[in-house]
Amino acid sequence: MTPDLIILADTVHTLDDRPHHEPIQAVAVSGGVVAAVGSRSDAQSWRQAGTRVVDLGTATLTPGLVDCHIHPVFGLDLTVGVDLSGAGTLEEVRALLRTEAANDGEWLRGWGLNPNAFGTTPMHRHALDDVSGGKPALVRLFDGHSALANSRALDRAGVHGPEEFDQASEVVCDGDGTPTGLLLEAAAMELVQRHMPQESFAERKARLAGLLRDFARSGLTGGHIMDHSEESTALLQALEADGELPLRLRTAPWCMPGSGEAQWKDMARSIGTGGRRWSIEAIKLFVDGTVDNGTAWLYEPDTLGQSTAAFWPRPEDYTAAVRYFASRGIPTATHAIGDAGVHHVLNALESLAETVPADVLRRTVHRIEHIESVPDQLVERFKDAGVVASMQPTHCTHYSLADHSDNWSTRLGPERADRAWRCRDLRDAGVTLGIGSDWPIAPYEPLPIIADSQLRRRSGHPEQQPIAPAQALTALQALEGYTSHAAKAAGLWDVSGSITVGKRADFTAFEMDPLTTAPDEFAASSVLGTFVDGEIQFMLERLG
Repeated sequence: MTPDLIILADTVHTLDDRPHHEPIQAVAVSGGVVAAVGSRSDAQSWRQAGTRVVDLGTATLTPGLVDCHIHPVFGLDLTVGVDLSGAGTLEEVRALLRTEAANDGEWLRGWGLNPNAFGTTPMHRHALDDVSGGKPALVRLFDGHSALANSRALDRAGVHGPEEFDQASEVVCDGDGTPTGLLLEAAAMELVQRHMPQESFAERKARLAGLLRDFARSGLTGGHIMDHSEESTALLQALEADGELPLRLRTAPWCMPGSGEAQWKDMARSIGTGGRRWSIEAIKLFVDGTVDNGTAWLYEPDTLGQSTAAFWPRPEDYTAAVRYFASRGIPTATHAIGDAGVHHVLNALESLAETVPADVLRRTVHRIEHIESVPDQLVERFKDAGVVASMQPTHCTHYSLADHSDNWSTRLGPERADRAWRCRDLRDAGVTLGIGSDWPIAPYEPLPIIADSQLRRRSGHPEQQPIAPAQALTALQALEGYTSHAAKAAGLWDVSGSITVGKRADFTAFEMDPLTTAPDEFAASSVLGTFVDGEIQFMLERLG
């Protein structure tokens, strides 16, 4: 063995479930894969002329963190204008927008708006009209599935009443048929968005490059991107042509209502294409929307009488799409938030045994994304169906409250709100649980997310009451959600997810041990470095 790199650290968590007779404190890398693990004394015998040694001292080394649900390219559109995510009241929202309106720009734009800021006041275009300085305005809500437009933006787009769509989208209107400004789901928002000025390719490339560097600094070595477009291909190709991407990216184009086998065939052909560190590897589908805007799919209506319809007007067409891809060994990931939505996806995936060969089913991973409120019987079905759960703990800790006074809980009512984000129940049932952020819906920094999944409240806020505390993960389970379970959620456990000889040399180095440090303290600590293919992607200056 002639290693290219040796990494030393006082604590190494391999997560490979293999017995080690002494603590692992050294990892050798050769050709981008792990060549050996052992003690510091072992490392002395591995070292050859030309071997680089990185001694992290008292740091902790783990397999590289992978965010199981992000939208970096799609997020470029969702994060234009003023960040409203910190605004807790309508007056704070309006003050931020008024300041933003004074800046140059034809449109007033904002993002990250939390509907809880409106309290009991219905969202209406009038809230934007008198703070927009005469400009057309569009503000994206935090869920990414809805937006609020002002009167001038609706006029600019020619939106003067209800519209019909191929998918469950809506231009919300008053009783007299006049739009309120609230636009639900992508097709409705696109009516206004198509009239807005667009960034240049160079501007978007620069923003994406900066975002991916920030991902690496946060500790991420990989991400499962839950969208893909022709622009995504062009941007990722351009970034790789300028130099390596700082993390591995697996993308999944959207299969939407109204599509058929001709479109599905084109999508299937794209699977496996990409570059050195990015590739198209799955298909993303939606079966419902969100609880907060009344477009989730629930067994029973929410307290406003909404959230009773599937995203696909004919849910059987969704099932047909899943069968098409699954029969070709193509993984699927389905957005399903409400209990009826999750139920339908499980039915569809369980039905695959009737039409898909057993060997194809065994090697293909199918996932359900989000899973915000489900009853016991659905939790139990995940394991038998072999379905992966992909969840975002900070959706719970950032946007709901223990006393159920938030918009999400109020809409669901106490019984369904008590079933919030059942991470622990799914793990205890033996289900693979990948963890992610859903950026830009919630912050991408993984350390606070790992902490929140244990605390069931926002890290750094000990005054907050935990939300459904019985659903707290252990420190190990939380770390696994970003490492070993993230690899299994991508069908990559044979090549990644643990520090094991022969697997990819992707690592994250921490100032604090994620398994022994109190969650609040861990969330506030530093990431010291990341490695992909045994190459340093980020290293804190004091260690460089």
